[in-house]
Amino acid sequence: MRVLLTGAAGFIGGAVHSTLESRGHQVIALDALIPQAHGAQAGSAIDAGVHLVDVTDAERLAPLLDGVDVVCHQAAMVGAGVTPSDMPLFARHNDLGTAVLLAAMAESGNTRLVFASSMVVYGDGRYTCPVHGDQPAATRSLEALEARRFDVACGVCGRPMGWALIDEDARLLPRSSYAASKVAQEHYTRAWTRQLPGAAIGLRYHNVYGPLMPADTPYSGVAAMFRSAIARGEPPVVFEDGGQMRDFVHVSDVATANVLAVEKVAELPPDTYAAYNICSGRPVSIADVAAMVAAGTGDERLTPTVTSEFRSGDVRHIVASPQRAALDLGFTAAVSPEEGLRQFVDAPLRER
Repeated sequence: MRVLLTGAAGFIGGAVHSTLESRGHQVIALDALIPQAHGAQAGSAIDAGVHLVDVTDAERLAPLLDGVDVVCHQAAMVGAGVTPSDMPLFARHNDLGTAVLLAAMAESGNTRLVFASSMVVYGDGRYTCPVHGDQPAATRSLEALEARRFDVACGVCGRPMGWALIDEDARLLPRSSYAASKVAQEHYTRAWTRQLPGAAIGLRYHNVYGPLMPADTPYSGVAAMFRSAIARGEPPVVFEDGGQMRDFVHVSDVATANVLAVEKVAELPPDTYAAYNICSGRPVSIADVAAMVAAGTGDERLTPTVTSEFRSGDVRHIVASPQRAALDLGFTAAVSPEEGLRQFVDAPLRER
């Protein structure tokens, strides 16, 4: 198939590009090369044949859609998005970018889309009380965090709640401007599938890591932050008690999930929208993530430091169910966190 790939020069987009081509698909690659993601890498991306096009530029986007079977939309502004000053960047690159792309696809007759969503659309994860079962996640109070009571309390009895797997039917409750922009992308796309009609698949990535991940910047994930600390000869620093549960999925598995989704969406009937968790299915604690990355060095001096420090906006646990992606897309992650995170210590990172 002929696939238009946005964000093709990025960390995930580059992996998707290679995997699509390895499966015999023809890729038309484009990227806006925004400095927050690329910096000094921009020149090499252009040399590699990536079209320098911003998805908000409908005039330049339209010719690239000619003859395309599926659009795979990875372009986005990423980051924590925890301050109001971030909002215009997320709104421009994520909300407006997706809206312009969807309109251009409709104008040119393209009706098939795969796009990158995120676990952040859920806000908090799923929590269960040993007495009262599933309960909504209440915001952890500053008083509780300062007292080192990090677990989310049951709203009925006040007991600490444990985590449970969250599936794709959970409510979308964004807690940051980045998360709000990803929810907006999902809503715009769902509306597009009905109005056109078209078919779309949203992939809700969990914590993606692997080679060529951005180095120690506000736009990288915790795995890259741990990796960068080790590169400086410093032990990784773990917040809270390290018991926060997450799912870490290797970028090669994310690329495979995208190819499976591209091939799946081409077969779907019009007016179809589906979202999938893209995860390893092997939950790990943040303390264990730091330990796995550090273990790859063999240097005991780099044993992680658990500080009990906290960030009030952090989510305690968010762990995904991989079941729907396995059943519908045939996707099962091949790289375990134990294997991938230990190897990550030697992986090249993308410098800015």
